[in-house]
Amino acid sequence: MAEPEFTATGVRIGRLLRSLTRAGEVRIKGGRLELLTSYGSEIDSAPLQEVRAGKAWFAPGDRALADVGGRRYLLKLGADHEPGNAVPRLVGENGPPTTRRFLEAVRRARGRLT
Repeated sequence: MAEPEFTATGVRIGRLLRSLTRAGEVRIKGGRLELLTSYGSEIDSAPLQEVRAGKAWFAPGDRALADVGGRRYLLKLGADHEPGNAVPRLVGENGPPTTRRFLEAVRRARGRLT
């Protein structure tokens, strides 16, 4: 079985003003983006050709927007520090490390497919 290209756990996933889960999982695996609840059931998934992701201009740096097959989700991908680091890292223009890695993983995976 192939390893996921990107996985983030403890992700808050919401649609508009509605929170769907506070401890979900975002996974890119096998050319698909999957949004899962904390129990592992699927909220939504789509091939990466149907996914657009970007930085949420209206929200703090740890959030990203994902348009999955025409449905828009707001993802809170993590704190401004890496696990095991007592001191928060400086946040770059694309946000904290987890948000940045998510956006890069989507771009990389889409680039391979198109």
